[in-house]
Amino acid sequence: MTESLQSPGTVGAEPELPQFPMRRECPFKEPAAYSELREREPVSRATVKVTGRPAWLVTRHADVKQVLGDPRVSSNLKLPGYPHQFHIPPELLAQVRLMMLSMDPPDHTAQRRMLIPEFTARRVREMRPRIQQIVDERIDAMLAAGGPADLVTALSLPVPSLVICELLGVPYADHAQFEEWSAAMMNHELSPAEYGAAVQALDAYLDGLVTAKEKEPGDDLISRFLEKNRVEQVADHLDVVTMARLMLVGGHETTANMISLGVLALLEHPGLSEELRADPSLLPGAIEELLRTFSISDSGTARVALEDIEVGGVTIPAGDGVLALNGAANHDASVFPDPGVIDLHRKEARSHLAFGFGIHQCIGANLARVELEVVYGTLLQRIPGLKLAVPADQLRYKDDAMVYGVYELPVTW
Repeated sequence: MTESLQSPGTVGAEPELPQFPMRRECPFKEPAAYSELREREPVSRATVKVTGRPAWLVTRHADVKQVLGDPRVSSNLKLPGYPHQFHIPPELLAQVRLMMLSMDPPDHTAQRRMLIPEFTARRVREMRPRIQQIVDERIDAMLAAGGPADLVTALSLPVPSLVICELLGVPYADHAQFEEWSAAMMNHELSPAEYGAAVQALDAYLDGLVTAKEKEPGDDLISRFLEKNRVEQVADHLDVVTMARLMLVGGHETTANMISLGVLALLEHPGLSEELRADPSLLPGAIEELLRTFSISDSGTARVALEDIEVGGVTIPAGDGVLALNGAANHDASVFPDPGVIDLHRKEARSHLAFGFGIHQCIGANLARVELEVVYGTLLQRIPGLKLAVPADQLRYKDDAMVYGVYELPVTW
């Protein structure tokens, strides 16, 4: 029997809704509230902390997959019920050019089709030697400088930044500036003016870059997209700028944070490191398990219902915002027994939803997996004595950001 609850946008809704996002008490586990909701009320309402607006939270694996695969929900952040996690003034929202991540078919389908060849398993395998070279060079520099070192600035951030810059044709010399803008755009707690300034500054930079490539194309993703677009005509100039922003920010923020957290897990669980050094064939499965464990972008799957939909026996009314929490789904014990344990042999690990699900599943998943495999594998072999330089409970975790991680990871050897 379907239970029809009062819409979260309805005046007179319960005043004491839980607030989202919810803080992680332990970096290796989901917020305690997720497990409580999954057991007690797997499709429930909450208030988005930054905006004060209500939305539905979906916490069970099967229900999250259903929402993310349902054509009756939209990713369009301009729709009235969309559960924004930033203060975006209406005048700025009206000017926003939708990223591919926020598009629905057919626009999303057309742009994604143009980009898929850049991220196939074969294409990424061809990139692997260069990724290995970048990782080796960064580790060489870290060892030459001596410990202690901050792994975030020495390795975690430079590796994916260099890779995505070379893929897109963005000058790495400008990395400090665009990394600053990118970090600002991930921060829930920025004021509307600060958030808008970061977006506009990055777009102005990329506008100049795209304009230059329109005149003199190179051997890079943006140039190849522009060349295809002359025939396909699926995007205008500003669409290409917005696509470049999505690729640049998404291509380094997520992987950089995942590198740091994965290394933290290996250092805090030395038995895992020993097992991986003894049997490197376990590394691909270990990466899936680490992706499942951390689910670093679990608040990134925001949607809005286009019509009434039933999820987990509950009717979500048309126009209501929905947050399909892949972080909660990835700790659903009905799919992942004993989910709080990092198990390198977990057969179900690849069923995780850390890269999302459905038409918006992360297009760069193959690239991220290879980067993680090269970084973890190389670190394990080249610096077997790597250890934290400070206790883990002294680390600053990114509880204020769209992508979870650590601000610094001091290590020594």
